[in-house]
Amino acid sequence: MAEPSVIDVARAVEAARSTASGLGLSAEEAIVVHASNRLAIRLLPSDVLARVASPAHQAAQFEVDLAVRLAAPGTPVAALDPRVAPRVYERDGFTITLWTYYASESSRGVSPANYADGLERLHVRMHDVDLSTPHFTDRVKEAWELVASRDRTPDVSDADRILLTNTFTTVTRAIR
Repeated sequence: MAEPSVIDVARAVEAARSTASGLGLSAEEAIVVHASNRLAIRLLPSDVLARVASPAHQAAQFEVDLAVRLAAPGTPVAALDPRVAPRVYERDGFTITLWTYYASESSRGVSPANYADGLERLHVRMHDVDLSTPHFTDRVKEAWELVASRDRTPDVSDADRILLTNTFTTVTRAIR
């Protein structure tokens, strides 16, 4: 199945709403917060953030595992919604994870020192996490395949496709 695109958004939103409702979370209203190769959908009135992707995306389980391992007081990371089991849910051909919703804040409200402190706390906690991660080249390959597929990324212009492909090539060579 292709990644969610414009024609899949309605189905993905309904899958998120149905999943949340089936778990006892009210999902009368759905607001798409972000749409790319995955969707972020705020469900109200339960105020949960559903992240929806196709199973081909393959990052959902990794994100849940990482969030569970990073969950500790003082670690500046988004939390999975505590009202449901911390797992990947599947419905109608989509993978769905449910997160605590955090309202956006302006970066101007965070001092550089506080920002640096948050990054330091995150990295200290990440150092203690035992979780195998995909090699960066695997992630770049996945992105490269998305960009190369006009069916999966119909909104990417030819100029952007060329820019991204050249960037992937240049950065991969430089790092290797």
